Amino acid sequence: MTDTDWIEDTEQLYADRDFGGTVGIGERPALLVIDLINAFTDPDTDLGSDVESVLARTEGLLDAFREHDLPRYFTTVAYEESYGDAGQFIEKVPALRELERGTDAVAVDDRIAPVGDERVILKKYASAFFGTDLETELTTHRVDTLVLAGVTTSGCVRATAVDSLQHGYRTIVPADAVGDRAEGPHEANLFDIDAKYGDVVTTERVLESIEENQRSTP
Repeated sequence: MTDTDWIEDTEQLYADRDFGGTVGIGERPALLVIDLINAFTDPDTDLGSDVESVLARTEGLLDAFREHDLPRYFTTVAYEESYGDAGQFIEKVPALRELERGTDAVAVDDRIAPVGDERVILKKYASAFFGTDLETELTTHRVDTLVLAGVTTSGCVRATAVDSLQHGYRTIVPADAVGDRAEGPHEANLFDIDAKYGDVVTTERVLESIEENQRSTP
């Protein structure tokens, strides 16, 4: 069996059992940029990896969402000096000690930095919904679709995708705008998200859908 045989076999198995439907982008999408902070975008840190292409695709998404005045949010992860707010997470992943509140490590990378009133939502765990007011923001702005960009595919992106579905949102993950430390977890989790929780598409497809929606809006 080759490295790709399992993918083809699994895709066929899931298709035969009626997984992997399509939800599409609704009338009011929002972009959520997940944890593209310095600790994750610097390959020299314990948490970081090479995500240059993810940053570039995310910049393109931000440009489009800003142009059409659609909601944009960012997330960061940061802990108090005591790490008392990190719970067992920091025991499982000691590298999280790099994420001390108030340091440059937890600032959004300057290459895709927030502008104007774009919010950076502080979270402590993987999902952008857990212990935050993201749901309130989305309700206030009448969002029906959440487009996820950022890192990592197998961690915070996946956890947020699951919670996004569970909160009733159409969930879209542009595969080229999310990244991970290793290709295996990245690909496996994209497959799983697409099978169960949201649509895994390309950044180009997201941009096309936004343009189509804008043309059809009275």
